[in-house]
Amino acid sequence: MAQDSTAVASDQAVKMTGARVIAKLLRARGVKRAYGLIGGHIQPIVDEMVRHGIEFVDTRHECAAVYMAHAEAALSGRLTVAMATAGPGITNAVTGLANADVARMPVLVISGRVPRLQDGMGGMQDVPQAEVVRSICRRVEVVWSAAHVAARMDAAIRAALGSDGTPGPAYIDFPTDIQREEIHAADIDEALFAEWAPTPIPASADALDRAAKVIREARRPLVLAGQNAHGCRAQIEAFLEKTGAIYLDTSESRGAIPGDNPANVPAMRAKAMQGADLVLTLGRKLDFQVAYGSPAIFEGGARFIRIGRNDEYISGNRRAEVELKADVALALDGLLERDIRPIDPDAAWLSEIKSQNEIRERKLRETIRSMPAEGLMHPYSVIDAVNAHVDKDTIMIADGGDILSFARVALKDSARLLDPGALGCIGVGVAFANGAAISNPGKRVIALIGDGSFGFGAMEIHTAVRKGAKVIFVVANNKGWNIDRHDQIENYDGHLIGVELGNVEYDLLARALGAYGERVERREDLPAALERAFENAPAVLNVMVDPEPKSPDFASGIAFVYDRQALRRWHELEDERRASEAV
Repeated sequence: MAQDSTAVASDQAVKMTGARVIAKLLRARGVKRAYGLIGGHIQPIVDEMVRHGIEFVDTRHECAAVYMAHAEAALSGRLTVAMATAGPGITNAVTGLANADVARMPVLVISGRVPRLQDGMGGMQDVPQAEVVRSICRRVEVVWSAAHVAARMDAAIRAALGSDGTPGPAYIDFPTDIQREEIHAADIDEALFAEWAPTPIPASADALDRAAKVIREARRPLVLAGQNAHGCRAQIEAFLEKTGAIYLDTSESRGAIPGDNPANVPAMRAKAMQGADLVLTLGRKLDFQVAYGSPAIFEGGARFIRIGRNDEYISGNRRAEVELKADVALALDGLLERDIRPIDPDAAWLSEIKSQNEIRERKLRETIRSMPAEGLMHPYSVIDAVNAHVDKDTIMIADGGDILSFARVALKDSARLLDPGALGCIGVGVAFANGAAISNPGKRVIALIGDGSFGFGAMEIHTAVRKGAKVIFVVANNKGWNIDRHDQIENYDGHLIGVELGNVEYDLLARALGAYGERVERREDLPAALERAFENAPAVLNVMVDPEPKSPDFASGIAFVYDRQALRRWHELEDERRASEAV
């Protein structure tokens, strides 16, 4: 909501301090809440924010505050704000910032620092904060003059939202004396209080023509979606129908189109990547999750068309035949206006991929239904019970090592799925769920979290209680770091080090923090326990899970950390390619 000049002029009569300018600018940019942990170095800003209608969601740790802002940004696409006080407040927030950086989330982190008269004297909580976070932020602003408060805030916000094409976290801090200092009206540019959004980037007509030609020549087209596919459902579905392409999402794009779209073939990921002769990426980095786009994995001389707002989306790790530097929606609109129907599609291959996907998904459902009822629960049994409460409006959080791997395969389609992401940042689960529930109060939010990962953020259950976040936390408790346990058994002669957590009563911890808590040991008891959890949310179900089943991720070799690729088979294909080229 833009702020008119009358309002700004009226504020001058009240006394426009640095803190007041910050609060009013955030309100004008549509910020509804800030997540953080209070401290003296940010007190003036927090006070003004709350007085101006911005909710302050206080957490038990600064990293959780950034995670919560991250979750809201992921679900809304809007700028979100996290607050951290000076010194250890910022160092506590670093992992959250790193995760937001890798995930490209528009999170603005605001901090304070020692008054200018104490700078460099060894003041309380005085550390070089900007240098600590500079490498993981789109922009870092250190404000030294009250005259620059509004302009520097604007610059940080624009950077976070992707003024250069790449959204991501931005950081800004202010000495406490600047927060309290009155700012002269001449130093407040009223234009900065207007709404702002990145300028849409259309694709060039020439690039669209070249891309359309490549698509017409394709026989086995594959669409590989990334984060920027969200909000483009109509265009993606129209493209899939017009071209007959198959579709693969990744964790960052899950929910961009319904999972039951007939072009979606998640169970045939390896075959689709190996067999496609054209790969169209939609706002997707070619990182370890998609084998860096390597020719060893994308076999047969596959051609690439890459779409995105910046270079990392369109050229990183593998150059494309056509690189469309543009918004995904606008590029797809342009392609749909052209003739993009393949001239000679490989109908047999496309049909086989889809039919085999259906067979594999049916076998998985049969496997889940056949799990033994006695003894500790298989992870799939836990997910099956959770699935009974998942619909296309549900927000799902999955966090952990083993349980996340099982969840990616077996969870039902939901509105969104948030997980640790490409950074592998386990421990986000509780805070992600809290942020999702607080910013989407009408949505059902379920968090499926491994017991190891739950330990990172368990105190944030208290935040859920205090803030009324109606989350169901299902802790899959196998009493250890199970993917690493299996790795040590298989690859290190069973020499177990640091992987056994023992019996922890997470349900009792939940009760101590004011939430509903229940321990569940038998598969037959879980459905009723879930019903009680929904009636008493926020709730923690401590579900005892069998540690013996090996997850899909473990079976793929991801725990071993191979030299060339994340997965064992991909690593082997790289070696085979190098051996064949050496002959």
